[in-house]
Amino acid sequence: MMAPFFVLLEVLQLSDSSSASNINIHKTCWKTNMIISFQCSFTTLASPQSSDGRSGPYLKRPDTHSLVRISTISAQNQDIHIAKRRCDYYDLYDELIPYKDAWSWQKHMVETKHALLEADKDECDSVVVLQHPSVYTLGTRSSEKFLLFDLHDSPIDIYRTERGGEVTYHGPGQLVMYPIINLRHYKMDLHWYLRALEEVVIRALWSTFALTGSRIDGLTGVWVGNQKVAAIGVRVSRWITYHGLALNVTTDLTPFTRIVPCGISDRPVGTLSKILNDSNSMQNVTIPRFKDCTETWDACTLLDVTHKSLLKEFSEVFHVDLVQKGVGEFKRNSTLPES
Repeated sequence: MMAPFFVLLEVLQLSDSSSASNINIHKTCWKTNMIISFQCSFTTLASPQSSDGRSGPYLKRPDTHSLVRISTISAQNQDIHIAKRRCDYYDLYDELIPYKDAWSWQKHMVETKHALLEADKDECDSVVVLQHPSVYTLGTRSSEKFLLFDLHDSPIDIYRTERGGEVTYHGPGQLVMYPIINLRHYKMDLHWYLRALEEVVIRALWSTFALTGSRIDGLTGVWVGNQKVAAIGVRVSRWITYHGLALNVTTDLTPFTRIVPCGISDRPVGTLSKILNDSNSMQNVTIPRFKDCTETWDACTLLDVTHKSLLKEFSEVFHVDLVQKGVGEFKRNSTLPES
């Protein structure tokens, strides 16, 4: 049977018991409208507060220990629960996190999830949104011919990583999202995952700024017109993902002139701020003032609003319930000192 594309879990409660009960799970395939059903036992758990201020309950599946959140609606005198898998998120969008520290955190999280799976457990998914100081990164098989400088005399830090794709640049004004998720709960298909990450960006551009993002056959990323605004490079280790996507919001594009971004020479890199300003779209976009702004007003509000939109669309595309975690926990799992 075909695995679901974007999964909506509809949980029909069969019993009125307060702690444990058997329930039917209906997985509705977003793309094909197929319904896949099975039965299993769940236990109701107390839960932390979710990103929208709501609390549980959560259901814990005993055989995998996976967590899903339920919310209840009424239909035909029966309780129907819409279940979402829990995803912890770390919101560091307004901080510059050194690349090696974020990389260390990702690898730590992947190792932790592997250890839990080997113990027949399954921790909830995770995602972090942040910015990096200026850095170039190469993929596992990236060609040095796309560097327009000597690799041993790089103008800024450069790292060769285990992600896919060619060389790219990360820096201030660029929002980076690193999902650490178990594709066993979604679809065990790397191409599906890449398209889903693109979908997150495409939806964020449209829902917040009425900009049409597009894909290009044979390439990975998101374009507005002929300008590439989002790059994607991932790694999947035994179906646990890491690395992710980068969206140019207010990024200085000068460092991109020292490389051939993603190995694509015939399509320019763009930023959301320039596209909005060039199209005079900013006057049609209502953006609340970001009170802790230390940069220009437009740059800070644009980064703030865009990162919120990315998180919202990520939760919708992957049908997860986002639960915010403290920055200190992120730092403990990387090489960053806690302040």
